[in-house]
Amino acid sequence: MSVEDPAKGNEKTRPAPPGPETTADDEVTTAERTPDDRAASGPSPAAGGRTSARAGLRPLVLRLHFYAGLLVAPFLLVAAATGLLYAASFQIEKAVYAHELRVPVGEATVPLARQVEAALDAHPDGTLTAVWPSAEDGATTRVLLSDPSVDEDKSLAVFVNPYTGEVRGALESYGGSGALPFRAWVSGLHSNLNLGEPGRLYSEIAASWLWVVALGGLLLWIGRRRTARGSGRVRGLLLPERGATGRRRTMSWHGAVGIWAVLGLVFLSATGLTWSTYAGENIDVLRTELRGATPAVTATLDGGDAGGGHGDDHSGHGDAGGREHADGQGKDIGIDRVYEIAEERKLTGGPIEIAAPSEEGTAYVVKQTDKHWPVHLDAVAVHPATGEVTDELRFADHPLLAKLTRWGIDAHQGLAFGLVNQLLLMGLALGLILLIVWGYVMWWQRRPTQDRRLRLGRPMPRGAWRRVPLPVLLPLLVAAAVAGWLIPLLGIPLAAFLVADTLIGATARRRAAGG
Repeated sequence: MSVEDPAKGNEKTRPAPPGPETTADDEVTTAERTPDDRAASGPSPAAGGRTSARAGLRPLVLRLHFYAGLLVAPFLLVAAATGLLYAASFQIEKAVYAHELRVPVGEATVPLARQVEAALDAHPDGTLTAVWPSAEDGATTRVLLSDPSVDEDKSLAVFVNPYTGEVRGALESYGGSGALPFRAWVSGLHSNLNLGEPGRLYSEIAASWLWVVALGGLLLWIGRRRTARGSGRVRGLLLPERGATGRRRTMSWHGAVGIWAVLGLVFLSATGLTWSTYAGENIDVLRTELRGATPAVTATLDGGDAGGGHGDDHSGHGDAGGREHADGQGKDIGIDRVYEIAEERKLTGGPIEIAAPSEEGTAYVVKQTDKHWPVHLDAVAVHPATGEVTDELRFADHPLLAKLTRWGIDAHQGLAFGLVNQLLLMGLALGLILLIVWGYVMWWQRRPTQDRRLRLGRPMPRGAWRRVPLPVLLPLLVAAAVAGWLIPLLGIPLAAFLVADTLIGATARRRAAGG
């Protein structure tokens, strides 16, 4: 949450008394100095002793917070800026693609099969994969095709006027939310800088460290305000300090905004990790072990025959065969009958997706796609020859962990509460950008100014962990090890920093001993 450097001046400068620009909490006192610092500033009367848990943990948190903020802040800044743009992309998408997404409201809709036929007539090389029927007055029907003109991981979305059957246009569509080209590009920029799988490392590093920096900043800010009394203490935590100037003013704004944003930042970190490359895989394994994996409706039919024993007549549904069967003729009950069955099962009344059988021996799958709170995500599988519902899955029957994951991801993406959700995400992204900027400003304001050389502030001295009481230190090490295993891009950089820091400290001690 910050790149605050708690130490002011160089190692030989005596700490200034608390005043308008500094407080006692800002300084590294004589009692806090480590053997590495004594080489420069002389012996410490309290060296070697362990202090109380709070007094021992504070220097450790300061050092971790400083280095984590300093080194990870560029990743967080990119994630925040692209996240801000992504949260706004939903409304931008509606404006940019208004011609494809909206039509004048008519008196009656034409059959769904005719709409599918119009889309396939306009794109004869396409293979039907799914249909999103118009979910509200004035909304177009979206017919999704597998088409040679788009990449394999995307679909060609053909937009059809549900009142006339007119094709309004076609655009690339990506993902379960049906992101169109602009939002898909912004989503890729946020998740991987549009660099593919290697680019995902940046976003996973940001998500892996965001919660550490945020919670560390929270502990430090609460610790700074512990001496205040009554309403002044609460105000000092939640609001910037009146009349403060310089670094104290920067820190006041940094801390106040941070405490308002901390829960949201931890939430974004946790939900972002659920679909990351390495931590996401570990989380999936953990969810499976805890029986919290997300279930799916079964599309495979018993006996592997979707055509009721008619074999190859149904294979390739959605290509030539799909066009013949979509109107309900032949051996396929037709997409309109599938929609009626979905109505009977109370799946309609909101956005749904009808997925065509992907191959011989599979069923139609109809699923609700309304991720607004409260969500509607029930699904059924329908036999394409008989209309029998072969499987049914209600969201209410999902394991609790699966529900929490679904709700968390949807809120992270700005889907759960619509525009309100998107505005909250934009506010969090803007807050994180400001926190990072203020953190770097504090680092600059911390620099020694007695000489005129261009220098930056120094971090908390090494060896802070030595003063943490063993009953606190040992569980802390175990928790760090578990977190590092579960979140590799937290554990690997942390281990690398500890090794490098230890080697640098040993070198400094040898030089001091030799000098």
